[in-house]
Amino acid sequence: MSVHIVAFGNEREAFSEENQQPSLIWTYLGRSALISETESSLLLNSASHVGNPVFTEYQARVFGNVRLVVHDCPLWDIFDSDWYTSRNLISGADIIVIKYSVNDKSSFQGIKDIYVPMIKKALNHCSIPVIISAVGARKNEVPCTCPLCTSDRRSCVTTSEGIQLAKDLGATYLELHTLNDFYIGKYFGGVLEYFMIQCLNQKTSEKMKRRKKPHKCHGVKPPHLEQPEKMPILKGEASHYDSDLHNLLFCCQCVDVIFCSEDLRNVGEAHKIILCSVSHVFMLLFNVKSPADIQDSSVIRTAQTLFAVNSEAVFPVSSRGSPCNPPVRVIVKDSFFCSCLSDILHFIYSGAFQWELLEEEIKKKLKDSGEVEQVLEKVKCILKTPGRVNNSKDCRIYQTKRPLQICNTSLRLFFNTPVLADVLFKIQGATVPAHRAVLVARCEVMAAMFNGNYIEANSVLVPVYGVSKDTFLSFLEYLYTDSCCPASILQAMSLLICAEMYQVSRLQHICELYIITQLQSMPTRELASTSLSVVGLLRKAKFHNSDCLSTWLLHFIATNYLIFSQKPEFQDLSVEERNFIEMHRWPSNMYLKQLADYRNYIHSQKCHCTVM
Repeated sequence: MSVHIVAFGNEREAFSEENQQPSLIWTYLGRSALISETESSLLLNSASHVGNPVFTEYQARVFGNVRLVVHDCPLWDIFDSDWYTSRNLISGADIIVIKYSVNDKSSFQGIKDIYVPMIKKALNHCSIPVIISAVGARKNEVPCTCPLCTSDRRSCVTTSEGIQLAKDLGATYLELHTLNDFYIGKYFGGVLEYFMIQCLNQKTSEKMKRRKKPHKCHGVKPPHLEQPEKMPILKGEASHYDSDLHNLLFCCQCVDVIFCSEDLRNVGEAHKIILCSVSHVFMLLFNVKSPADIQDSSVIRTAQTLFAVNSEAVFPVSSRGSPCNPPVRVIVKDSFFCSCLSDILHFIYSGAFQWELLEEEIKKKLKDSGEVEQVLEKVKCILKTPGRVNNSKDCRIYQTKRPLQICNTSLRLFFNTPVLADVLFKIQGATVPAHRAVLVARCEVMAAMFNGNYIEANSVLVPVYGVSKDTFLSFLEYLYTDSCCPASILQAMSLLICAEMYQVSRLQHICELYIITQLQSMPTRELASTSLSVVGLLRKAKFHNSDCLSTWLLHFIATNYLIFSQKPEFQDLSVEERNFIEMHRWPSNMYLKQLADYRNYIHSQKCHCTVM
């Protein structure tokens, strides 16, 4: 007998300056009287799960000989990057624990709006007990005004918000002000152990019901139905969004900004779209926004005192730039800032989360501590959010604990907009604006297309064939945001074909995982009546070199052999595919023959069948 617990969320405070904070699950396992002392070594050895770094697996013994398995997933990213694993974790859970810190309002909002609906969908009306644990004592501190911080610490998660979330999910709500013996052992532990006892009682009852009744006819035993073969596991590809944008700084392609010192010496090259996605100062500098839009005198003052656009400078269009956007010359008025500009650009293009590294590089170039502080303050002013007040809060603590991915979120503002656009895609009679710098950074095929050796390099209007407008927009949205959410299996397949055409492998993997997840979640009745052609999906997957998906679809057809063998599309399978499916089919021919023989025997003996 075993109990499986899955815990989601991070109870640690995002802005705490403590390096080590206690973990709710680990503290409970260490202090609970139910945990057998003989299993302490097993518990410690299981703390670091090698197979999947996204979650930590703990194992222990409770109630003497009951095996307890806990999967602790502190990062909610598992739902975005690996639907297959997250769905399997939820479906295999006996108890689900959702944790959050009462002082992290932004994290709670993400749980409420994004991840709780996913959990409800994965549960699919299953009666699995859910515990929502609000951890921490609410604080009334002065809000953080660091220019690199995007979270709002002025408000905490209230009790009523937590209770409402529990009602929406049908869960039990707990507030743990601190992780001491009372809250862990008697409060949280008492509720958790109650559900564990309920789970064990239910499993014992089901086990008693499954016990076979004595068969009146002893001549022939009913055939044993083997389990279907395990489906192949598809592994997702890690995101390389930050490195793609960082590499754009090195390739020097599609450059439309040239930074110069006051003596007109070139000190750096950049791209308007990246700079404007990071800073309102650059939006103001390149006329993306007006002073009336900004309404922050400090941002306007920073743009006026630090930079100047030389409108008289004329640059010829080169292979590095775009035909409609020749590079503009931006003069850096501050000499100290100008000497460190290359390091600041690396910091911006890396996603603005390597603050500690930027500080070290500036200290190497500027020996005077006052000059270093002056340059760092100017960087903070550039990245400042309008309406917030700057202070001397140390950014390193926040940056190391919670990296700030600026480009990932802000580039979405420029998706499918003509602002700063330097290329128009003509597709199905419509035009879609885009930015060459983003396309070159995120897609190698488009980088080659715009490198000067093809006609598209000198054309503003680029035609697109073989793809629908909606699919191409979804493809561009992935390039800009590193995420996508297809509306259906057919749309996911169309997006996979587009990703294969432009050789974006990670998007292909995301579409494959989406198709697999949707097919696995279909009930048998819906799978039998759906008009969706799985064999047609197999044909497209093979034609577009999606080997992992085509192999999985063959196993899926074989596992649901009795359904697909009755469909007309089954006849479209090749001889090789038919042989593979017949070899791996479930149930097997042998079992069906044994079942037919057993039925004949039962009827001949006038007995009642215990199988069918």
